[in-house]
Amino acid sequence: MPGDRLTYQDRRDIAAGLAAGLTYSVIARGLQRPASTVTREIMRNGGPAGYRADQAHQSTKRRARRRISAPPTPSPAPPAVMHGRAAEAVQDFRERLAAVLGRAGLPSMVGRVLACLYATDTGSLTSAELVQQLRVSPASISKAIGYLEKQELIRRERDPRRRRDRYFIDEEVWYQAVMDSARVNAELADIAEQGAKVLGATTPGGARLQDVSQFLGHVNHDIVHSANHWRRQIHVRRTTDR
Repeated sequence: MPGDRLTYQDRRDIAAGLAAGLTYSVIARGLQRPASTVTREIMRNGGPAGYRADQAHQSTKRRARRRISAPPTPSPAPPAVMHGRAAEAVQDFRERLAAVLGRAGLPSMVGRVLACLYATDTGSLTSAELVQQLRVSPASISKAIGYLEKQELIRRERDPRRRRDRYFIDEEVWYQAVMDSARVNAELADIAEQGAKVLGATTPGGARLQDVSQFLGHVNHDIVHSANHWRRQIHVRRTTDR
């Protein structure tokens, strides 16, 4: 499709696709647009749950007017290739990861910041670097960082050379998330077993709760065993690679 701007009809089609439960890639193919364009459009305008064609179209027009009225600010163009990776491919990955994190429940800007951190080799960035990469205000980054720190998804360290804080991905965050979920499942299995005893294991209600307890107990055991196994494997691999 010629041109790079989405039309009002395009936005209505995006809203209809989201309502129908279509993936961003399927919506993009229907519009003959890159998936990154559709992902950026949705995440910039309320995310998959809050996207509205009318509001998105009006917001885009307002942003266009602000760009026209404000003096242009020159910014260096990103390199075509970074460390052997195409910059466009990295950007597309970051936007798709942010979209998935949004569907998992993270606010839009929080997901974009976390995606930026995951798309770096060091797993760390400063606020200024996040502002530059995402092209948003420092206040937006600060708010997202505060959320991520509160959820213990990242950690802050002082860079003595640059006298700035750096924000790092917590390497253990996914393991801890699995273990936290396992603890909740264990509590559910335990209370279900108690309920089975109260109701009587031979009654329909008691038998149902006994099934729940056994299911959660066995699945939880497998999850914890697998999480610990792969945590050890990853630790060994990292130690060997150093």
